[in-house]
Order: sequence, then structure tokens, then C-alpha cells
Amino acid sequence: MLDLNEKLYEELLAGEKPLLVEYWAPWCVYCRRIVVAMEQVAKNHEGRLVVGRINIDDFPALADRERIEVVPTLVLYHRGDALGSMVAPESRSRIEEFLEDYLEN
Repeated sequence: MLDLNEKLYEELLAGEKPLLVEYWAPWCVYCRRIVVAMEQVAKNHEGRLVVGRINIDDFPALADRERIEVVPTLVLYHRGDALGSMVAPESRSRIEEFLEDYLEN
């Protein structure tokens, strides 16, 4: 899982591979709890999907632009378009179910 800044976010957003972004904050206890799940998702989809996270405290303008109101929020992008989002996923399996709706196997 990549820690994204604005430049890397913009580069990956324009890329060919889908991009799953977790918008998070260091003060968010739940965000810290799902780190392992997000890392497993990144590993499971290596080569097919880029997984990264953006600290909304470091990049508030980006979070505002993407209308992020609650953390953690996951947004799946492809070729610059947001395909779908989910707030506070309960588990890694729930994240995988979310991705199945958009990714081809």
C-alpha cells in the first residue's frame, strides 16, 4: 500500500490500472485498525490494482475536492473516474466484495 501525495495521486489516477484510495487520518482509530486488511487487499490484487492512502490532515484540499466527509472512506478510481466508494468497511472480505463489483477476474 502506497502513502500518496498529491503528485503521485494525480499520476496514478491517470494510469491504466484501477486505483483504490483510502482517505484516512492519524487520529482515526478505525483507520489504524484496517491497515492490515488494506495491505492484504493490496497484496491480493498486486499487478491488477494500485492501493494507496491519503492522509486528509496532510492534504485537506484534496479531501475537500473529493468530498470526503468521513474517514476511513475508500474510493475506487479508473482512468480518472470514481467508480464507487465505501465508508468504514467492516472487514477485508467486505472490501473484497466491494472490489468484485468493479474488477474483472
